[in-house]
Amino acid sequence: MSDRFRWGILGTGSIAKKFAEGLKAVPDADLVAVGSRSQSTADTFAGAYDVPRRHASYEALASDPEVDAIYVATPHSAHRDNSILCLEAGKAVICEKPFTINRQQADEVVAVARSRKVFLMEAMWSRYQPIMYKVREWLAEGAIGEVNMLSADFGFRSGYQEGKRLWTPELGGGALMDVGVYPVSFSSMVYGGPPTRITALSDMHDIGVDEVTGIVLGHENGGLAVVYTSIRSSTPQGADILGTEGSIRIQSPFWHATTATLKAGKREETVELPVEGNGYNCEAEEVMRCVRAGKLESDIMPLDETLSVMTTLDSIRKEIGLKYPME
Repeated sequence: MSDRFRWGILGTGSIAKKFAEGLKAVPDADLVAVGSRSQSTADTFAGAYDVPRRHASYEALASDPEVDAIYVATPHSAHRDNSILCLEAGKAVICEKPFTINRQQADEVVAVARSRKVFLMEAMWSRYQPIMYKVREWLAEGAIGEVNMLSADFGFRSGYQEGKRLWTPELGGGALMDVGVYPVSFSSMVYGGPPTRITALSDMHDIGVDEVTGIVLGHENGGLAVVYTSIRSSTPQGADILGTEGSIRIQSPFWHATTATLKAGKREETVELPVEGNGYNCEAEEVMRCVRAGKLESDIMPLDETLSVMTTLDSIRKEIGLKYPME
């Protein structure tokens, strides 16, 4: 591999554009290729971000010898097939969250990566923000004692828009899979494992996607996570971790925060860690670090944890009666 890391983006939607912007803040990264389902959309995207290689199919991008890693930025319903396409071509893959529609699909993707010994990582971008490194450091040192409560939320107001991904069951729409995955994954990070008990309630739209979902996750040590998500109302988007000896508060929005406060006895510490770029550069840098080190997955977002989070999401959907047409 050269000193420059060569990126390709599969898809040309809003998330693809954010990742392209993020790469501008990575000094040794080059966005060299984009793949779309048509030449016109590939050319439009490439023109906006000065991308030299413009592919009119995902297959052409996956087989491009000038690409080191591919960011899969399509809707959730396409993640399995798109990721497997790139992995089978030998490309390192970072796949946008949620990783797939369900655990079964996730198992299929991970199996291909492991059998072919190709790097794979979930693009849960909040994990790689500088402030989250500090939060994990506080938890690892036992600064707040044993964690026994967590609260986090992510919701925004989106009126019904026919045909849009968020409102289309065939594309894995709804609050839970779009933004509820953030607090669910955050809980997994804090507790260091999956819940043993799950309770959830939802209010469903007539088209068959969840608009508002509240979730309680119970863990082996008695700890609880209370999380909620919505596409009907904007929520505070903060996060609190409560332990036997203190607490950690992460500013809103917790998934892209720059400030967190630790309170434990007489100790009170507020840390501010600004993010260079738009934050998507942080996950790109993690991929580059791992690939250059010869790693096949990230320690920050291990594949087994990605699979565990998908199992939790499956269980929540079973609780609220959310099943997608392709399942």
